Amino acid sequence: MVSALSGCGTVPSVSGAAVPGVSLPWPAEGQAAVEVEGVGSLGVSGEANPVPIASVTKVMTAYVILRRHPIRPGEDGPLITVDGTAADESYVPQESTVPLREGRRIPLRRMLELMLVPSGNNAARLLARWDAGSQERFVERMNAAADGLGMAHTRYTGASGSEDSTVSTAADQLKLAEEAMRDPVFREVVAQADTAVPGDAGRLPNTNTLLNRHGVVGIKTGSGTAAGGNLMWASRVQGRLVLGVILGQAAGTNPTAGLAAALEAGGKMSAAVEQWLGSATPVPTEAGAPEA
Repeated sequence: MVSALSGCGTVPSVSGAAVPGVSLPWPAEGQAAVEVEGVGSLGVSGEANPVPIASVTKVMTAYVILRRHPIRPGEDGPLITVDGTAADESYVPQESTVPLREGRRIPLRRMLELMLVPSGNNAARLLARWDAGSQERFVERMNAAADGLGMAHTRYTGASGSEDSTVSTAADQLKLAEEAMRDPVFREVVAQADTAVPGDAGRLPNTNTLLNRHGVVGIKTGSGTAAGGNLMWASRVQGRLVLGVILGQAAGTNPTAGLAAALEAGGKMSAAVEQWLGSATPVPTEAGAPEA
């Protein structure tokens, strides 16, 4: 089984592996962490230094919003009025945005989709202002939530992830993934293949092209020149929830190359975990991942 999963070039040092007999194709650069529900950690690779996480930041934005404004599956939630700032930011160069028109009222559920599926930076910042009055005040809530989750190596400086000063580690982001995936509406949104701005005919595709491959059901991509490519993913295999985070792929190149590298690494990792769970009986650990 080890030989079937391991062939992937140079593999960095891996720590914290809790399960014997499994070897994953860890990325040769950056850092990564993976765990399986009811099994525990499959390891953490790379140097655990805080690095920019780009649009993976939006997972914390959604987590804070849904804790403060919970909605149930099938509900749209309160209406949010698009302000002039969000409308003006719709076509900012070199940013991932969605076309929002000033004065339009959009339900919270759809705003979460516009933030998480096509990764709208302006949607994230609008949600922050709607919740807290200002992005700065909302960032305080993000950092308080991170502290509460024990994310000791994480610092948020914006709601969208466009700032390279927002930094974290793979292990910290895995803690957030566990908690975010407990929310059924969050799970539904990140599993969507596309969404649309109300009233617009065009569909906006999910940036996570791994969806529906190897059991992948989410969660979020992120990319930037300094950040490289980042991926937080979730998959369902043999009835178990798999969570993984990959950071710092092809950092220093360009966002397109970084995202492609992160998705390639995520595809290899999710395929390997799927293969292992499909052909082995996982050994439970004392600290298995929580139910989602």
